[in-house]
Amino acid sequence: MITIISCTNRTQSLSRIVAEYYQSLLAAHNTKAQIIDLQGLPKDFVFSALYGNAGKNESFNVYSDQVAQGEKFVFVVPEYNGSFPGVLKAFIDGLEYPSKLADKKVALVGLSSGMQGSALALSHLTDILSYLGANLLGMRVKLPKVEENLKNGKVTNELYNQLLQEQIQKLITF
Repeated sequence: MITIISCTNRTQSLSRIVAEYYQSLLAAHNTKAQIIDLQGLPKDFVFSALYGNAGKNESFNVYSDQVAQGEKFVFVVPEYNGSFPGVLKAFIDGLEYPSKLADKKVALVGLSSGMQGSALALSHLTDILSYLGANLLGMRVKLPKVEENLKNGKVTNELYNQLLQEQIQKLITF
C-alpha cells in the first residue's frame, strides 16, 4: 500500500483534494493507498510527542506507526512562504530516531498558487528526506496555479494529469 501525506494542517486544504485525487489515480492502477492528513494531528503534538516525549503521545503514535509500516510514500506539499509548511517539519521531527523514513521510497508532488509549483519547497524537503535516508523518486511533479487547475476534486490540466500518471507508473515500479 502507498501512503499519501497531505502535508498541511490547514482546514479544507487543496493538498487534501490533490491527495484524494492522487489516491483515485492509484486506484485506477489497482494500487491501494491510504492518506495521512496532517490536519488531523493532535493539536499539542509539538509539545507532547517530540524530543524527550517521543512515543508518549498515543494519538501521534498512530501516525508514526503508519509511517513505520509504510513502504512507499507520496508527499503532497503546498508552498508556504517559499518553503513547505512548518507542521510538516514538526511531523518529521516527531518520528522517532533513527528516522522511520529511512530506506522508504518517496515521491513528491508540489502545489502552489504561484508559478513555481512549490519547487523551492520540494528542494528543501528533498534535502531533509535525503538526510534521513529516504529513497526519493527522481520525478517530482509541480502543480503551479493549482486553484485554476482543480474542479470538483479533479485536476483539469491535461499536462498535470500526464505528469501525475507518469509519476504513478514510476512509483509503482520503484
